[in-house]
Amino acid sequence: MTIREETMEIERKTLSPFASLSSRTRGRQTPEEECELRTPYQRDRDRILHCKSFRRLKHKTQVFLSPEGDHYRTRLTHTLEVSQIARTIARALRLNEDLTEAISLGHDLGHTPFGHAGERALNELMPGGFRHYEQSVRIVEKLEKGGRGLNLTEEVRNGILCHTRGTEAFTLEGRLVRLADRIAYINHDIDDAERAGLLVETNIPREITAVLGRRRSERIDTLVHSVVQNSKDGVIRMDSSVQEAFDLLHDFMYQYVYLNPFAKSEERKVPALTGALFDYLKKPEHLPEDLRRIAEQEGTERAACDYIAGMTDHFAIQLFQDIYVPKAWHI
Repeated sequence: MTIREETMEIERKTLSPFASLSSRTRGRQTPEEECELRTPYQRDRDRILHCKSFRRLKHKTQVFLSPEGDHYRTRLTHTLEVSQIARTIARALRLNEDLTEAISLGHDLGHTPFGHAGERALNELMPGGFRHYEQSVRIVEKLEKGGRGLNLTEEVRNGILCHTRGTEAFTLEGRLVRLADRIAYINHDIDDAERAGLLVETNIPREITAVLGRRRSERIDTLVHSVVQNSKDGVIRMDSSVQEAFDLLHDFMYQYVYLNPFAKSEERKVPALTGALFDYLKKPEHLPEDLRRIAEQEGTERAACDYIAGMTDHFAIQLFQDIYVPKAWHI
C-alpha cells in the first residue's frame, strides 16, 4: 500500500460521513497517473501554491488602494487568513482539510489589480461582464502553465467557482470556504480600517459587540465556534443570534469602510486607467506572446481582459505610465 493509499484509508476511518473523501473524487478533466505520496486534493493544493498567479496575489489590493504602511492586507494575506479559518473549522467538523485548503488558496486567483474597483472596471469593459470567481476558474483551467492549466479536480474547481455568490458548492468543504472568506475579510478589514484611521473598535455598535465580542480575535473565535457547534449535521451554519450580529457587522462595514469616500478616493482613477490599458491591449501586437493564442481563439477583448486581470497593482500602473506618460530624454 502506498502512502497515498494509507492516507485515503485514514480518511475513510476518521472523517465525517459528510466529508469529501479523496478516494471518491470526481476526478480531473484530463486523467493522469496518481502520486504515490499525495492524495488528489493535496496535489491540487500544491499546484495552486506553486503557480505564478498565486505569487502575484502579494501585490494585489485587498481593500485599501496603494496604502502607506507594511501591515495592510493584500490579496495574498487575505487568502492565507481564509485558509487558516476554513482549516480550523474543517478539522473540528472532521471534513477534508486538504480539499478545504486547496479551495481556500485558489479562491481569489482571478482577482484583478485594485481590488473590487478593478473588477467593476473590467465588468464594464468586457462583453458579458467580468466576475473574479469565474476568472479564478479560467486561470486554473486554461491560463496557468503556458495555457495547459493546472488540471485540478472537479471538487476544487467547483469550490473556487462557488466561493462568493450564486449556487453553493456541491461539497461541504466548498460551502465552508465561502463562509470562511466572509469571516476573514470583514474582520481583517476592521483591523485595516482602524490602521487607516477610519474607525476604532468602539465605533462598532453595542448590539454587535455584545454578541460577537469587541476585539478581532474574540469576534473570529465566536463566529468559528458558532459554525462548529451548529454544523455537525452536514449543513454549514451559525446560530441565529450570531448570524444576525454578523450580518449587522457586514452592514456596518459597508457604511463606515466599503463606501467611505475618503478610503475610496483613489478608486475613481481605476476605470480610466483600466480602460486605457484595455484599449491599448486589444491590438494583438501589444499582447504578450502567450496571450496571442487566446486572442486568436477567443478574440482580442478576452485576451486583453486576461492580461489585465492577472496584473499586480504596480505592474498595471507602470505599464500605463510606459504607454501614455511622456518620458524625459536627453540629447
